[in-house]
Amino acid sequence: MKERVIYLLKYYLVTIALFVVAKWVFMLACGDALSIGDYATVVWHGLSLDLSTALYFFGVPFLLTTVSLWVRIPRYVYLIYNGVVAIAFAMAFVADTSLYPFWHFKLDASCLQYLETPTEAMASVTVGYLLVRLVILVMLVLLVWVALSWMRTRFPKVRHRLLGTLGALLLVGPIIIGIRGGLGESTTNIGQVYFSQNQFLNHAAVNPVFSFLSSIGKSGDYIVSYDYMTDEECRQLTDGIYYTDSKGAATLLTTQRPNIVLIVMESCGGQFTEIGGHTDITPRLNRLAHEGVSFSECYANSWRTDKGMVSILSGYPAFPVTSIMKVPEKSRKMPSIAHSLQQAGYENAFYYGGDINFTNMRSYVLGTGYDQLLWKADFSSEEQSSCQWGVKDEIMFDTLLRDIKAEKGNHWMKTLLTLSSHEPWDVPTKVLDDEVYNAFNYLDQCIGQFIDALRKTPAWQNTLVVILPDHGYRYKGIDEATRLYNHIPMLWVGGAVKQPVVIDRLCNQSDLAATLLGQLGISHDDFRFSRDILSSSYTHPVAWHTSTDCLSLYDSTGWMAYDLEANSMIAHEGGDGQRQLQQARALLQLTSHDLKQK
Repeated sequence: MKERVIYLLKYYLVTIALFVVAKWVFMLACGDALSIGDYATVVWHGLSLDLSTALYFFGVPFLLTTVSLWVRIPRYVYLIYNGVVAIAFAMAFVADTSLYPFWHFKLDASCLQYLETPTEAMASVTVGYLLVRLVILVMLVLLVWVALSWMRTRFPKVRHRLLGTLGALLLVGPIIIGIRGGLGESTTNIGQVYFSQNQFLNHAAVNPVFSFLSSIGKSGDYIVSYDYMTDEECRQLTDGIYYTDSKGAATLLTTQRPNIVLIVMESCGGQFTEIGGHTDITPRLNRLAHEGVSFSECYANSWRTDKGMVSILSGYPAFPVTSIMKVPEKSRKMPSIAHSLQQAGYENAFYYGGDINFTNMRSYVLGTGYDQLLWKADFSSEEQSSCQWGVKDEIMFDTLLRDIKAEKGNHWMKTLLTLSSHEPWDVPTKVLDDEVYNAFNYLDQCIGQFIDALRKTPAWQNTLVVILPDHGYRYKGIDEATRLYNHIPMLWVGGAVKQPVVIDRLCNQSDLAATLLGQLGISHDDFRFSRDILSSSYTHPVAWHTSTDCLSLYDSTGWMAYDLEANSMIAHEGGDGQRQLQQARALLQLTSHDLKQK
């Protein structure tokens, strides 16, 4: 039994060593002016993904050695498997290192589409270039095969085969957990290895084998393209809805260069505020709505955090199936408020008390203009367990306030994504008997206390605080079949707000980007689907929403909700429901085709 354990341990360690060496070669071939420290940090941060990826290829040797307790496995079986793995590894390493200088992102399944047109794919390189890569590929296959095959695979018989088999079965669970990446909410993903503002170092840390395997099904068919009508019909139905210019917009702020605090409230739809007729759940938000700018007819784009965050930060509508944040080859091409502000001299920080690797959030945040990232791992063990999802909101707001007080001179934007108002609603206060309402009351308290404290600092006078949720929440009969489900509060408060005002123009949360940048005099031409709703060019107010199986649209005549799975209208209020449905389908077709082409 000892010989089998040693073999498996060696096999696993050799696989990891191959991944580490591949990283060094990648950095040598594609990097520029890198230090020894860069090589070390890339290996360290990429190790968690390497450990999980190695387990994918550990399964067959593990199975073979377990079966060998009962019957002898010929050595050629091991050699054949090692040959297959060697070819896969070598192709991934060579392709990744060769394509990166052209693509500037890690190897993924999108390269497969070029196999359909190999002539065009090879037009950018010389025959010599291809021959060199072919030679390297063959040599690398041999080297990897030898590295995996030198170990002994003829094992002695064991006397306690049942005991050995039982021990092997007990290891299945830890192996599966290792492949998954642990027992937490987030599973193994590319974003977990991102650590730097230098995107090359982040990319170098990514395991190319995992990057390719994880992207299969997530590029191409995973980006669902909705085709309801001809392109001309689609154009006619969507013409005039999206404009990116700002003309004659009313000025809401006292300055074009305020510092910005963006608070994204977990699940806090309008049903928990005075929008939904509640005065006791979020009294501070209700009060703030009358102290600053209140966008009274704002609607969420989606029903999940990963989709809502992209709508808010990148001004991009959400989709029923596709989560842009989970598809790095698409999310990295998105515009973002942070990037636009960064170009204007702002420094940007992102705060989240949970696991930043969840839904690939880390890669999206770091790839869209945020200079600093503060998340659960940056806090003490006690703070990390202060609520079910991580660090409770009051600690995060205290940290945010501390950092604002420490700012000196430069323009900045700080974004905080809250998390306490989420199942299982474990908040440290008990004001309301209903546990859901009580959780939102706690969030409201945290925001109120933060605003009160910020108001007493010198930073207040030049600060704009933008408050809105990532999405609504299904509760007590409020769901996609009700208009209130997607109706959300969006508030602008702070010393930089000129005066209280209510903006009652219909809009989506994805319109924040163009509207905010328009107020700052910063171009938002890249935000194709975000509209400056204060502009005189905003003449077709429409808001729409998607969830996994629902599509809804709101306009000046009313609203409708449609079940995509059942192909039936599930709710309709005023207006021409069929016309609204066609327009909603056209918008979904327009945006999905745009995403497909990115």
